[in-house]
Amino acid sequence: MIDIWQEIYATISRNKLRTFLTGFAVAWGIFMLIVLLGAGNGLINAFGSYAESMSMNSMKIFNGWASKPYDGLKGNRRIQLENSDLELTRTMFPNNIIEAGATLYQGNIVLARGKEYVNMSFYGVYPNYTEVETTKLVEGRFINHLDIKERRKVVVIHKKTAEVLFPKAPQKAIGQFVNAGKVAYQIIGFYDDPNDMDTRQAYIPFSTLQTIYNKGNKLNNMTFTTKDLETIEQNEAFEAEYRKVIGANRRFDPTDKSAIWIWNRFTDYMRQMNGMSILTTAIWIIGIFTLLSGIVGVSNIMLITVKERTREFGIRKALGAKPRSILSLIIIESIVITTLFGYIGMVAGIGATEWMNVAFGTQTMNVGMWEETLFKNPTVEIKVAIQATVTLVIAGTLAGFFPARKATRIRPIEALRAD
Repeated sequence: MIDIWQEIYATISRNKLRTFLTGFAVAWGIFMLIVLLGAGNGLINAFGSYAESMSMNSMKIFNGWASKPYDGLKGNRRIQLENSDLELTRTMFPNNIIEAGATLYQGNIVLARGKEYVNMSFYGVYPNYTEVETTKLVEGRFINHLDIKERRKVVVIHKKTAEVLFPKAPQKAIGQFVNAGKVAYQIIGFYDDPNDMDTRQAYIPFSTLQTIYNKGNKLNNMTFTTKDLETIEQNEAFEAEYRKVIGANRRFDPTDKSAIWIWNRFTDYMRQMNGMSILTTAIWIIGIFTLLSGIVGVSNIMLITVKERTREFGIRKALGAKPRSILSLIIIESIVITTLFGYIGMVAGIGATEWMNVAFGTQTMNVGMWEETLFKNPTVEIKVAIQATVTLVIAGTLAGFFPARKATRIRPIEALRAD
């Protein structure tokens, strides 16, 4: 056995360029497959983490502009959602809507405690807000239905805001009072937002903001979670029916899609998932062809290797070497080269995915109302990398086996005459 390893080492040493080319084909195929799969996984994982942060079975309804004349009213007029629209949303669709809420905005708020203060914005919300948005409670409690009913003066602030207003003991801020102008609010909880777009936001009951800041019965948008809408077609049918109900209340053409803007997260999610599926398939196709190019490269080089050594095989047989020993030498040499360089390609590919994660894993894209992570955890399962490496090893072995077996069957005198 030691003699075989010494002979393999001697053969590799004599043919460094050929060995390098064989190994490079193997390493490059593995490397590119892992990098491509890692890049695809990074995009898919980023989208998956965003989808997990909020309810995908939810819709958000915004004010719009009626572009068509309707019921004696002219086009190009503002459609303002009101409390009655929220009530209709809750009562008219019991089979499809789980819980509905609304949001109001009030800017230029100075929240103060003693000498410490923060310039911020208030959002009047319902309890379902944390279900449909990325904002998550980290301590205390969020707005509840009793807060809405009694118009309580309570507030949920960002944990960083608590550090500013209570620099000595931010953890003890819950239960304390802060002032917004002449109104005192009791802090009931801390929230965190993974996007961290603006920590200078605070949440108070919807009814409280609507009353204190004279918003009348107007609202900025409505949000609700849905049920039994499992396909894009079902969601589109629901949207059409929903536009009819709100259109009758707000007097706009239900076919006028600019009158209100419906953001259906489920249909967006389904379309993006279809896109991700296409992306995954495309990456695998490209990766497989890359792997095949590596296999072809290994096969060609092994064919050349066997042809070059045909004369050597003739001499070995003339000296008494058995065909099986010559064949095993070629196979072991092929396995050694493809395994070694396959491992190098695998390690390099994993290293490249780790570099991608460090370089691009924290990048986000501003899409208007939030920031979205573009790249996250571009890893490849180790079994996939090992399977790809084993595939190339087998391909390289077979590429050397068949021509070597043919060469060993040639009579010594014919092998000696080979060029």
